[in-house]
Amino acid sequence: MSHKKDITIYDIARELNLSAATISRSLKNSPSISKRTRQMVQEMAAKKGYRHNSVASNLRQQKTNTIGMIVPRLDSYFIATVLAGIETVISPAGYHLIITQSFESVQKEIDNALTLFNSRVDALIVSLAADTLNSLHFEPFFAKGVPVFFFDRVFETEACQKFVLDNFEGGLVITNHMIEQGCKKIVHITGNTTKNVYSDRLNGYKKALANHGIAVNPHYILTNDLSLKAGIEAAERILALRPLPDGIFAANDMCAAACLLTLKEKGVHIPDDIAVAGFNNDPVSRMVEPKLTTVNYPGDQMGKLVATSLVERLAGKSPSNFSKTQVIKSELLKRGSTCRIQA
Repeated sequence: MSHKKDITIYDIARELNLSAATISRSLKNSPSISKRTRQMVQEMAAKKGYRHNSVASNLRQQKTNTIGMIVPRLDSYFIATVLAGIETVISPAGYHLIITQSFESVQKEIDNALTLFNSRVDALIVSLAADTLNSLHFEPFFAKGVPVFFFDRVFETEACQKFVLDNFEGGLVITNHMIEQGCKKIVHITGNTTKNVYSDRLNGYKKALANHGIAVNPHYILTNDLSLKAGIEAAERILALRPLPDGIFAANDMCAAACLLTLKEKGVHIPDDIAVAGFNNDPVSRMVEPKLTTVNYPGDQMGKLVATSLVERLAGKSPSNFSKTQVIKSELLKRGSTCRIQA
């Protein structure tokens, strides 16, 4: 089956008996061409099915106006809010976003990085997969001077900008709050602590215990993938602990909510028997009863910060060797799942 040849500006020029340069400027809506000629050219282009060859144009300009992005999962509320924040900044600036997901696999992350590098993206935005341990697959971007921006799950490297929440402070404040509510035996459910977000929340939890003279019980630190299923399984493990804990701080809301609902099904009174807290302020935190105490993680704000820095960098408004970690403050949201003492 034969395909029709793409229409070029030279085809339109022959049809209208105009120069190719006039056609090109008319299609770009240049004010140097009369409004009547521009309209005539654009109508002919539409009639003929002309398509602008953006790939060739971008290669000539040594830019693609595309931003690559690698995230662990697209079905995360937090990631969705970050994306929304990024889009509000880069779209008006004339950039398009190519989004890939690693599904928490370093191998998939490596493949995505190579694909985006070969696609000649102008910059790269990354939140790391759970099992990523080094930055070797990002070295081609560093070597070529392609800006790389890490957010949420980041590397401790000076090769790029990083945007993170104050996870240590979040873990500290939420654990302090639970202790103030009378909890002394607090379980912490964490994710992979090779990732800064989970190690920092865990360290905040430990610091709060130390500040109140409470020893860390290694049996009270549970590590899993923080999924709904993991929350259910964690609740079963917690009910088997002796002495029985009186508080649970999970490193995300999905796991915390699943844990809370499972405990309630087993006859546990929340928060009187066991107080439960999460992290991230996902919508699920407001859908369980009692509503879940959590730490607000403003993904939209983070997305806007990342995108604004990126656009300024590409516009040459910051030094090419600029490297900085931007930290967003966390905010404790006290709700019924932990509040035993009325203020």
